[in-house]
Amino acid sequence: MLSIALAVVVNLITIAVVTGFQHEVRDKVTGFGSHILVMNAGEQSVYEAEPLLRDTLLRNSLQNFAGIATVNAVAYKPVLFQSGKVERTIRTKNGKDSVFVQQEIMAGLLKGVDSSYDLHFFKENLISGRLPDFTTPEATNEILLSQQVAKTLGVKLNDDVKAFFVKNQPIRRNFKLVGIYETGLDEFDKKMALGDLRLVQNLNDWGVKAAITVEDTLYNGQLIVRAESSGGNGNYRYDWGKGFENYSGFPLCPTRDTVIRLIVSDYWSNIDGRNETTSKADTAFMFIDVQAHHGNVNHIDEDCGFQTNTDGTIDKTLTAEGFSIDGFHRTISFEPKDGPGSSSNYIGAYELTVNDWSALPTIYEKLKRQFSLIPTPSGHMLRVTSVTDEQADIFMWLGFLDLNVLIILTLMILIGIINMGSALLVLILVRTSFIGLLKSMGATDWSIRKIFLFQSGRLILRGMVLGNAVGLSLCGLQEYFGIIRLNPEVYYLDSVPIELNLTAWIALNTVTFVVCLAALIIPSIVITRIRPSKAIKFN
Repeated sequence: MLSIALAVVVNLITIAVVTGFQHEVRDKVTGFGSHILVMNAGEQSVYEAEPLLRDTLLRNSLQNFAGIATVNAVAYKPVLFQSGKVERTIRTKNGKDSVFVQQEIMAGLLKGVDSSYDLHFFKENLISGRLPDFTTPEATNEILLSQQVAKTLGVKLNDDVKAFFVKNQPIRRNFKLVGIYETGLDEFDKKMALGDLRLVQNLNDWGVKAAITVEDTLYNGQLIVRAESSGGNGNYRYDWGKGFENYSGFPLCPTRDTVIRLIVSDYWSNIDGRNETTSKADTAFMFIDVQAHHGNVNHIDEDCGFQTNTDGTIDKTLTAEGFSIDGFHRTISFEPKDGPGSSSNYIGAYELTVNDWSALPTIYEKLKRQFSLIPTPSGHMLRVTSVTDEQADIFMWLGFLDLNVLIILTLMILIGIINMGSALLVLILVRTSFIGLLKSMGATDWSIRKIFLFQSGRLILRGMVLGNAVGLSLCGLQEYFGIIRLNPEVYYLDSVPIELNLTAWIALNTVTFVVCLAALIIPSIVITRIRPSKAIKFN
């Protein structure tokens, strides 16, 4: 009975711990990412992937795919976080305290999401503060960091966090820390930060951004109006009103109020835009107001009459709207309106979650057949990958645990069977005379075997009740109090997880009882070999 109880205790704890461990690690890994990822073909990592053009048709197709729960647009950007100057005191060998100033540098990954992203995972693991607000009209500088990163950087809630990014030129941004989370998944906690998708799109230099400027020098006495472009692939085309061309500027002598419109787009081979479906343009404006010093502005002489300094530059006077330049009998005011940029048209990837984890392999294969390496309407070639591929080492390790569970369950049930078999043989030996008496009275072998199997079944059930009481109690203590702790750097969790559902509990007890009882049918064959004439004399 005790051996059965021990087998049930060990098996209950084994299933509860392994199931809890697998689900906990799996949920945390997918919480930082997704079940399935759709990105540009040819990219090995979504963290530094080429941009994918937003495609409403593609997103709707993914959203309506059978088994898909959510589809989210995301983008990533590597970042270096820098702490403020922190004074630290150390004691030297001679016993004196030495004070030095230190700044911590920590590499991380900024994940950009929008207001439609499901933040349930981060909300569950939030330990202080709040989640960033991604519903603002403009990109927010609010950020969510892990407790490990915040502690390393020496920052707390509502502090400014310095971050450095590599664009065409390195830049620095200040973020406001509004929330701190902790998942216990150390590998991800120490690198993942959550921010605004719009900000990450801009930081990645996706799309182009157009602006119009007036240079500080003259060309044949005229002003030089020039385009300032950034982002994209660096190969730009300009539309000043007569179609795309290569010229990024032109001379101008303003004599009346006017508006200059500029459209900038990047391109790969065709300046006229043929087959450039992945390029999105940006539009900038320059409003020019001409004020005559005397007389009617419509009668201003065509002579520009701009004065230059000894170094050949012209004087610009800054205004609330932009700047102004004094010319011959007039003052010209310029109000530039930079383009918003086309970065919002690009994302890093689409993250997909499925309704049922067990259906993930089937859904993944179907998605690959339908979308992988097949051009989209916008001309992109897609690559479909699953979290089990992206985090292959982790899921391979979790898969090995199933083999461990099978080995442990088999060994413990075998131990129970051997002990119960021995117990049954002892019962038969002690009751040999009883068996002989029943046979002499006409009882069949099977009817006698059923008596002993029934008694053995009672012992098995009593052992199982005891084992369940002890096993469930131990599982409950660990679940609610987390008595046994783990090193998150090794096990990805800070305590032993417990998960035991009703189906698994019923299945374990049913299999244990049926297998142990069925296995006792073989030793009960001994009863058929007992002769009544000898058994009655047996003492």
